[in-house]
Amino acid sequence: MSDKTTDDAAISEAGASRLSIALVCVALVVAVIGSLGAPLITPVATGLHVSLNAAQWTLTVTLFSGAIAGPLLGRLGSGSLRRLVILVCLAIVVIGGALTTLPLPFPLLLIGRGLQGVGLGGVPLLMSVARAHLPAEKSASTIATLSVVSTVGIGVGYPVIGLLDQLAGLRAAYGLGLVLSIAALVIAWLVLPKEAPGPRPGIDWPGALLLCLGTLGALLVIAEPSTWNRPWVGASILVITVVFLTAWAAVELRTSVPLVNLRLLGQPAVLRANLAMIVAGIGMYLLFSLLTRYLQTPSGAPYGFGLPGVASGAALIPFSALGFVAGKALPGLIARISNRWAYLVSAAAVMLAAAVFAATLFAATSGSLIAVLVAMAVLGLGVGGISAAMPSLVLTGVPPAETASVLAINQIVRSIGFSIGSALAGLLLATATPAGGLLPTRQGYITATLWALLPLGLSGLVILIGGRRTPR
Repeated sequence: MSDKTTDDAAISEAGASRLSIALVCVALVVAVIGSLGAPLITPVATGLHVSLNAAQWTLTVTLFSGAIAGPLLGRLGSGSLRRLVILVCLAIVVIGGALTTLPLPFPLLLIGRGLQGVGLGGVPLLMSVARAHLPAEKSASTIATLSVVSTVGIGVGYPVIGLLDQLAGLRAAYGLGLVLSIAALVIAWLVLPKEAPGPRPGIDWPGALLLCLGTLGALLVIAEPSTWNRPWVGASILVITVVFLTAWAAVELRTSVPLVNLRLLGQPAVLRANLAMIVAGIGMYLLFSLLTRYLQTPSGAPYGFGLPGVASGAALIPFSALGFVAGKALPGLIARISNRWAYLVSAAAVMLAAAVFAATLFAATSGSLIAVLVAMAVLGLGVGGISAAMPSLVLTGVPPAETASVLAINQIVRSIGFSIGSALAGLLLATATPAGGLLPTRQGYITATLWALLPLGLSGLVILIGGRRTPR
């Protein structure tokens, strides 16, 4: 990239490859650890004698802590402290892994999962390392791969975690996360380059607190439908969230060292990319939720396949595999047709996945499992493509020093979009469930799948309208 830092020492081709591989390995470990909660929700509930709603927090709390920690980590690691901040972040993940592995009470397990989620907030720092220390072509492909890994890497660990839980128990499954996090810390310690000396980054602590509270409130009212069981509770949290975020914006615009440069985020290209990300995130995760839930529908139902935990996890392998393929292919595609059109092609792939799934539901043939797996694979291709194109779009015109900060906000935006998509999937299927029934109708799945097309189409329009060909 033309905006690489000038104080970065030359790096050999072998060193660049080693650093790129190390960054991707660390990001993959973080993604796997972050998703550990999903296949283990039921084992946590039965093994620790808590409700399924409580066990769900072993997944939700990682999302919360990652989104909240992201902007602060991005600012702390924006300069000379970047290597140190990444290592401390991974050390926190190791501590969290120890808490989840030891036979401790459920509250300590939740704390451990929250600490593990801090690793998700550190992924933008890995991208900033690539942008600062790798040659231009290697930097672009590595950043694209890092973005893909942090999104579609969830399918990598699902089958292994599910199988390990069945064979050795809950704590052994969490123990794998501990082993992986220790390996990631060692890799980072050995490979991450030292940063050039420079001034320590200033931290806007009032702004950090306000953004943390505002992000927590936003995710809470979106990702936790139970907050709306009493409408006044949900409405109150929403109002307080708006107040916090408004106060945060006012603080950021007045301080000389903002946590996030809002004026930079207001630039048309950056604003357009973030808006497209939140809208696309809704459609992508809505469809992902529908596919995974459909695969696990009990075998006695008039549809679905009743896949057990390990098999349903294995069904995500096509999703992850095609996502990685997209991540490797996107930099070349961007060079040929621009990042904007590469994004549009990827969004079209997600819409194609929705069309394949909807057609399968209409046909309701006995061999439809293959068709659903094809839809899952095409979805992975599209999600991977969107994830790989997004850093190129959101970093247009962004100074190197602001890389991690801007990407951290984009990660929050993505988390909010995913949370809305997940909640929308639950709402649409709930409305399609007959009174007194446990399962939604097949038509309910079709309707919900078609709903996914709307946000995906809108995200494409956001990128297409008002944009022009931009360098990566």
